[in-house]
Amino acid sequence: MYIDPTLYRGRPLETRSPREERCYALLDRLAVEYERVDHAHADTIADCELVEGLLGCTICKNLFLTNRQQTDFYLLIMPGQKPFKTKLLSKQIGSARLSFASPAQMEQHLDVSPGSASVLGLMNDREGAVRLLVDRDLLSQPYFGCHPCLNTSSLRLSTKALFEQVLPALGHEPLFVELPWEIPEE
Repeated sequence: MYIDPTLYRGRPLETRSPREERCYALLDRLAVEYERVDHAHADTIADCELVEGLLGCTICKNLFLTNRQQTDFYLLIMPGQKPFKTKLLSKQIGSARLSFASPAQMEQHLDVSPGSASVLGLMNDREGAVRLLVDRDLLSQPYFGCHPCLNTSSLRLSTKALFEQVLPALGHEPLFVELPWEIPEE
């Protein structure tokens, strides 16, 4: 995977896609400091390993989920290397069995495509249709890594700034969940 090894502060000088530009505008408006790495498409957590080394933080796994009836939508952010089992999360949040929402639903609610899901996509959820679920393990990390709604760049911002500035500005109160590092055998 191509990766520019330069760690940039702030937004790029050249114009980017409207999705990405909206992320930078939000962070700049909130006076949130961030660093950026540009790279080839990073569609999976495995693709993000080199990026993590340059940013000095873990890129979060962002899963866009829905209940069986497809009436409730959730964005789950969790450590990238942590395994995920829908049954364990469904039980914690009291929801009918969860599954992955469709790419069309992701586009409709977050204005992102698969592989580019990000907590920053919540800025596009103006109706408040998406509930943010956060794995508690992320709170112990000093930095938070995510894409700016496009998976050809990755950002590092402080976890404190995410929870104290960004999420309140987006109007999305997180629901904290505790997911295990080891999935019990059934």
